[in-house]
Amino acid sequence: MPESQQWGAVRALEVATGKQVWEFRLTSPPWAGVLATAGGLVFSGTNEGNVFALDAKTGKPLWDFQAGGPVMANPISFTIDGSQHIALAADRVLYVFGL
Repeated sequence: MPESQQWGAVRALEVATGKQVWEFRLTSPPWAGVLATAGGLVFSGTNEGNVFALDAKTGKPLWDFQAGGPVMANPISFTIDGSQHIALAADRVLYVFGL
């Protein structure tokens, strides 16, 4: 397949039926994993350095950040003093975002 025709996606599927609920298309096939939170957010990143958050029910983009380098690691979630954070590595930088 020519490189100009390659793309990737984050997809939500209905567990019981396997039916696709929504799709968020990406410019290229991703290497990064996806994190879904109990608060209804989905986080990931792209090879082009875009870190993003989606609404878990609709797949609509809620937030994005240009990290300046490819995202190839899975995002993680943790709490500090009761406040939730998301950490994600892009290129050679570790970014931590407070929610």
